[in-house]
Amino acid sequence: MNHAKRLLLANRAWSQEVTARDPGFFERLAQGQQPRVLWIGCSDSRVPAERITNAQPGELFVHRNIANLYTSDDGNTSSVVEYAVHALGVQHIVICGHHHCGGVRAALSAPSGALPAVNRRIAGLRQLAHRHGDTLSAIGDFDARVDRLVELNVIEQVRLLRESPIVRSAALKPMVHGWVFGLREGLLTSLTDPEDMPDPAPAAIAEA
Repeated sequence: MNHAKRLLLANRAWSQEVTARDPGFFERLAQGQQPRVLWIGCSDSRVPAERITNAQPGELFVHRNIANLYTSDDGNTSSVVEYAVHALGVQHIVICGHHHCGGVRAALSAPSGALPAVNRRIAGLRQLAHRHGDTLSAIGDFDARVDRLVELNVIEQVRLLRESPIVRSAALKPMVHGWVFGLREGLLTSLTDPEDMPDPAPAAIAEA
């Protein structure tokens, strides 16, 4: 069985399972959406927004691109932000990067002639790496350098979004958060808002 067919069969099984558990679920879903969070994440297949947050359909308005970038001259991302903020009235925007990001790794490497569109996409990320050159060059391990640029990139995208006319002109300005997903442990960490982080689980408290 090819992989595409397997995905279609898995979808059918999921639909039947959800319907059996909640017969009115899809009827309610078809009535419209009222997400409270816009999620701007990386396209990386290892970081599916709904899966890692255990969110249900309708909870997140999701936009993903290489290296979770926001630029005002990108009509695709800007239109998503505009619709989420001014039409849907989201209360939160999450910029979520992830460690071991291929787009960030590419920004720290020589441009590939085989990937001209990617090179154009991450041009701003290369500039960010250059601005933080001293900090990054002081990190000897390349993987650790990539992960540090991942974090710096998230913080930069948060700054750009908070200063964007789309967000600043909103009647009710959403809070903009910067998170990073750790692939090794499967946990999200807030880089910009420490109060975002949940309290330790009861089991963790008991073990402390």
